[in-house]
Amino acid sequence: MDVLPLVALIAASAAVAGAARRTPVPAPLLLVAAGLAVSYIPKVPDYHLDPHVVLPLILPPLLHTAALESSYLDLRANVRPVALLSVGYVLFATVAVGWLAYLLVPDLPLTAALVLGAVVAPPDAVAATAIARRVGLPSRITTILQGESLVNDATAITAYKVALAAAVGAGASWGGGIREFLMAAVGGVGVGLLLMVPIHWLRSHLKEAMLQNTLSLLVPFVAYAAAEQVGASGVLAVVVVALYLGHRSWQVDFETRLQEAAVWKVVAFILESSVFALIGLQLRVVVGELGEYGAGQAVWYAVGVFVFVVVTRFVWSYPATYLPLWLRPRIREREGDMDWRRPLIVSWAGMRGVVSLAIAFSIPEHMDDGQDFPARNLVLFLTFTTVIGTLVVQGLTLPWLIKVLKLPGRDARAQTLAEAQAQSVASQAAEERVDELMEDERNSLPPPLQDRLHTVLERRRNSVWERLGQPNPVTGESADDTYRRLAREAIAAEREVFVKMRDERRIDDEMMRTLLRKLDLEEAAAYREMED
Repeated sequence: MDVLPLVALIAASAAVAGAARRTPVPAPLLLVAAGLAVSYIPKVPDYHLDPHVVLPLILPPLLHTAALESSYLDLRANVRPVALLSVGYVLFATVAVGWLAYLLVPDLPLTAALVLGAVVAPPDAVAATAIARRVGLPSRITTILQGESLVNDATAITAYKVALAAAVGAGASWGGGIREFLMAAVGGVGVGLLLMVPIHWLRSHLKEAMLQNTLSLLVPFVAYAAAEQVGASGVLAVVVVALYLGHRSWQVDFETRLQEAAVWKVVAFILESSVFALIGLQLRVVVGELGEYGAGQAVWYAVGVFVFVVVTRFVWSYPATYLPLWLRPRIREREGDMDWRRPLIVSWAGMRGVVSLAIAFSIPEHMDDGQDFPARNLVLFLTFTTVIGTLVVQGLTLPWLIKVLKLPGRDARAQTLAEAQAQSVASQAAEERVDELMEDERNSLPPPLQDRLHTVLERRRNSVWERLGQPNPVTGESADDTYRRLAREAIAAEREVFVKMRDERRIDDEMMRTLLRKLDLEEAAAYREMED
């Protein structure tokens, strides 16, 4: 097996994603554009999107890391809009887009058209949520988009299996389709519920951070494979387990949390970068397999499907937003009148991604009777153009639309005030606990160390309040920002001394690494504070 093309893909994708951070263009769009350009360079290897790799090996870790960073409480509070989008909209789009394709493309069987509808139905909200965080969308919209992206793949994959069974002649009925959907959904959630407690127990009882994080890397694959093995939804199993682990992450050792955050950040960066580059690299493959359909005719079909995919999201989003408010006064009292701009943003954020392409490439070439699958190459082409169209058109205009609509973003001062109040309460509890422990003679400390404990707690309590104060007129920094910057400079000076002592053979490498690790943990804590 030649691994050089894979290494080249990862390295180039990471380089493009890194460069995107210096431009106003979101990284997913730049990666897709780069993949499109590279696909026509001579002698570039064919990067064929293999669904047997994407679905079981790439999708689970991406879902896992997204669910770990999601809030179970926020998702529970928004379960109605999330369910209406991730289940209701996907099924609606499957039928609506399938019916349009059936009317638009001559001689295309309705079952094959429904396969296309299921393939392009699930939005991939990775790019949308990245843009949402970048421009500071209200947290509720970001939560809804995240929640949709965690569940809609399971709905689409199940709908695809039902439509495909009917298309290839395996037989399917409405009753059978509903039964399969319910079995997949209930089974996936059930497998997740069965796995989440034992996995968390094992994580919290392992003493080595390295073992805990090895387990963390295996969790999404285990959950996905276990659910798929019993005919349930692996996607839902992964999401349920990850939401539980993320909600209970405070019960795991601090060193594990630090390592886990870093590990999953790298994994997500590599996979997301490579996936979006792979989307662009499929152009030559898809166009080359277009077959009997002419380019002009295929482009006309592609424009029609793309426009209809965009329109169907609006057709679903506004009624799904306002009808519950009109029909249930209790919901209206709890949530208030809905700003018309919010469903507009949610509708325009329906970009498609790699899951749609992976499902499309899994369509078999032949049906059960040995005949070719009807218009398989056209379905691949229409999926590709829909994915590219939504990423480029909606992805490029979404930041502009958010800016024009002037949606109220998150109140940074209010968030800082809430953080300061929470930190004040926690620090007071910590001081009371320290004073209580100090009364026991087994915990006696020299006065300087006692003062140091109280000083650390006092600084932690005051640091957030200082961010609300007036900044330094010269540097523009708050007092706490200056403190952290000087602390990091001091750490850097200590680090240089340790290295110099190692070079002079006054300490050995093992001792230097031990000392540097302590400094790294202090600097990591300071850096995380600066990020917050």
